Amino acid sequence: MPKETMTPRERWLAVLTHRTPDRVPMDYWATTEATEKILRHTGCEDLWQFFARYHIDRPVTVHGRFVGPSLDPNTDVFGCRFAQIGYGTGEYRECIHHPLARYSSVEEIARDYTWPNPDWWDYSDIPNQIAGREMYPIQGGGSEPFLIYKNLRGQERAFMDLVEHPDIVHYCLDRLFDLAYANTLRIYERIPGTVTLSYVAEDMGGQDGLMFSVRHIREFLLPRMKRMIDLAHSAGVYVFHHNDGAARKIIPDMIALGIDALNPIQWRCKGMEREGLKADFGAQIAFHGAMDNQYTLPFGAVAEVRQEVLDNLRILAAGGGYILAPCHNIQAVSPPENIVAMYETAYEHGWN
Repeated sequence: MPKETMTPRERWLAVLTHRTPDRVPMDYWATTEATEKILRHTGCEDLWQFFARYHIDRPVTVHGRFVGPSLDPNTDVFGCRFAQIGYGTGEYRECIHHPLARYSSVEEIARDYTWPNPDWWDYSDIPNQIAGREMYPIQGGGSEPFLIYKNLRGQERAFMDLVEHPDIVHYCLDRLFDLAYANTLRIYERIPGTVTLSYVAEDMGGQDGLMFSVRHIREFLLPRMKRMIDLAHSAGVYVFHHNDGAARKIIPDMIALGIDALNPIQWRCKGMEREGLKADFGAQIAFHGAMDNQYTLPFGAVAEVRQEVLDNLRILAAGGGYILAPCHNIQAVSPPENIVAMYETAYEHGWN
């Protein structure tokens, strides 16, 4: 087996700057239930032991500590209330109360609703969050405001608002992006030159196409996302863009905005074939993910998992530019043997 010559941080930076790393870096995303199964299966005491054993280059995430007004149980800073909803093999935290759902005008929201203040977070502890793990990539800051907007208004209402109440969408997104911008800036200022990547995300794709029109994406999201991307780049931070599903139609717009990496590469979705993405965009962005979480990891045989790893290395890692990871959280239904096979195969065959 070749010898590693890079730290996880150096490996990520090589991919993000379109240089060839010593081997393909690997990342880990999973639900709590899936992680518990994997740790039991491998005998690892915690995730960091698991990462070390299977050579996983997982970023360390930093964030401010909430010190604002006390919150009701199961309620977030936006007033959205959540419940744990079972799905058979585990639970997801789902929003069940949408505090802005009843409003029909900007004036009503401005009168009655209190937006979170950046001063509600304390950033002084961030250096301690990375102490001893400086050799890993550091993730901090970023934005995903339309996801929050859907919680505030309710998902169906949020999409209808794009047509029926564009003024409410603009008003709310301005405030959500302002909060994300301030939060991100304070993280950068607390550990200058240390953050590797920021997560600038919005879920735009479904299984067969975009969930809303390119026109609406360009009007409501892209100018505000550009502001976040420019902030990251001004601090020497790379932009990790998460966009689920069949998002190919909007990828050129995102590249024009300045994204550096695209996740999750759900290649079973329409238009997201790996060969086409690599051919059309591989010189401009890095790819993250591409280990299928709809069939291969949860329901495929170990041999199928190994073959998919080899396919991803052949297609997406050619010439650099690929970080291997599940294309969304590993679910509890996925056999731990498949997860171990994924990382073992990538480590064995991912050398350059």
